[in-house]
Amino acid sequence: VQLQASGGGLVQAGGSLRLSCAASGRTFSSYDMGWSRQAPGKERDFVAAISWNGGSTYYADSVKGRFTISRDNAKNTVYLQMNSLRPEDTAVYSCAAHLRGLSMKSSSYDYWGQGTLVTVSS
Repeated sequence: VQLQASGGGLVQAGGSLRLSCAASGRTFSSYDMGWSRQAPGKERDFVAAISWNGGSTYYADSVKGRFTISRDNAKNTVYLQMNSLRPEDTAVYSCAAHLRGLSMKSSSYDYWGQGTLVTVSS
């Protein structure tokens, strides 16, 4: 599966953005999906994951209550709705896919898309 993230941009603190990750291939609905982010000079952190049918989701504590992951298997797309953004949310956000069950570990994921930059100004 090939993945392409979009929707990043510059937003003021407290604002919102919705990221999209479009996937190619007819088997998208079989994949568990996740969003991770990497800030300059920092390690990659996973922020959210969703099961193949959307029935289960995980969130990092740092984004719980502010971010929502969802998917539309008919459109081969996974979303990350980000509300109440903070300057510390500034990072390159990437989507990823794998078939081995819901996970918040980067090492679990086999397929990665190019990231989209989110910048939150104070």
